[in-house]
Amino acid sequence: MTATTQGDPYAAGAGRDAAGGRGDRVFTVTGQDWDEVAGALGADGDAERIVVNMGPQHPSTHGVLRLILELEGETVTEARCGIGYLHTGIEKNMEFRTWTQGVTFCTRMDYLSPFYNEATYCLGVERLLDIEDEVPEKAQVMRVLLMELNRISSHLVAIATGGMELGALTVMTVGFREREQVLDLFELITGLRMNHAFIRPGGVAQDLPDGALDAVRAFVALMRKRLPEIATLCNANPIFRARLEGVGYLDLEGCLALGMTGPVLRSTGYPWDLRKTQPVCGYETYDFDVQTWDTADSYGRFRIRVNEMFESLRIVEQCVTRLEGLVGAPVMVADKKIAWPSQLSIGSDGQGNSLDHIRHIMGESMEALIHHFKLVTEGFRVPAGEAYVPLESPRGELGAHVVSDGGTRPYRVHFRDPSFTNLQATSVMSEGGMVADVIVAIASIDPVMGGVDR
Repeated sequence: MTATTQGDPYAAGAGRDAAGGRGDRVFTVTGQDWDEVAGALGADGDAERIVVNMGPQHPSTHGVLRLILELEGETVTEARCGIGYLHTGIEKNMEFRTWTQGVTFCTRMDYLSPFYNEATYCLGVERLLDIEDEVPEKAQVMRVLLMELNRISSHLVAIATGGMELGALTVMTVGFREREQVLDLFELITGLRMNHAFIRPGGVAQDLPDGALDAVRAFVALMRKRLPEIATLCNANPIFRARLEGVGYLDLEGCLALGMTGPVLRSTGYPWDLRKTQPVCGYETYDFDVQTWDTADSYGRFRIRVNEMFESLRIVEQCVTRLEGLVGAPVMVADKKIAWPSQLSIGSDGQGNSLDHIRHIMGESMEALIHHFKLVTEGFRVPAGEAYVPLESPRGELGAHVVSDGGTRPYRVHFRDPSFTNLQATSVMSEGGMVADVIVAIASIDPVMGGVDR
């Protein structure tokens, strides 16, 4: 198909000269036969240009991403993304489950920052229920604690996999070593390392276990020693810097034109962070600084992620201090028609509810047993309407547009995932550069295909 660029520097095919014969042509690659793609790209007889299929099995944890690169020598003349290989259908599946069960689906989207998926969805449901002010303080503090720990683990993966893609294997091993410490905390608090479904409409699934705050304190003390090691290993390393500086350049105007958010936007020096500009969960009451850089390149995005981990440790320490004064406080709204059972004991098998909890439900009254049964099987009703509550995930603005028709299931849930939006920058970051720099540009965006192919 054809399109007119009209001077837009970020339009597909922009910048090609007439001699190249490709000034306003746009090729949409959606997984069709490769011969068809190559034939269309070579229709003008560009004998010096070749088409390279990078992926969709790329050896990294970004996920199954396909890149179609047109090369002239080692220079990238055109770069396009092919997405959709995960086939999750998460948003559609949520229409066939209750509001609480939806958490189990959306936590699996961006699998490197599951708590943010859960939080934005639950905040939207709570807005529709008009119970935002009724969510207990302890639940809000626990949400912030888990999200900031999750920001640290996600940034560690971004740095570790970025290092692996560049051949810096020490960066990879160090990054994953520290991430294991965070996942151990998640397992202690929620019972799972990933896909937690812990943040629920009205609060969180259950209270902190014994010893959780001590474990978090120990983790903060450890990371305050180890994070500077990562910074020392990379920040001033001339080889590492030479590989990142000036690569994947995208200025503020380009970021705004493409809807970029997160570290990619803040690497231009623009301090846009929803924790400050549109705070949720009480973020306005925490003391931290928005991290920016002024290089608008891959190196700046790396430095921002390192600095943000230090800021997250500051927020985690404040959460621990607050939770020390909230021992025994509720973690779920008081309305029993909404509140999912949150004070659960682990059974003898280490998984299910304990006999004490079953006796508690069955021993109250027949009405209590029936209500519990209906709450679990049918779910609660949400007033008709729609809500969108964005938050600042490790990759940028993440928001859930939640629509209700007054029933016990969502009518529609659509997520604004930052990986999907930020992936648009692949072309403008890569075209005109070397083929080896495509890997650096993608790593600096830090996309997670679970969020793209939701």
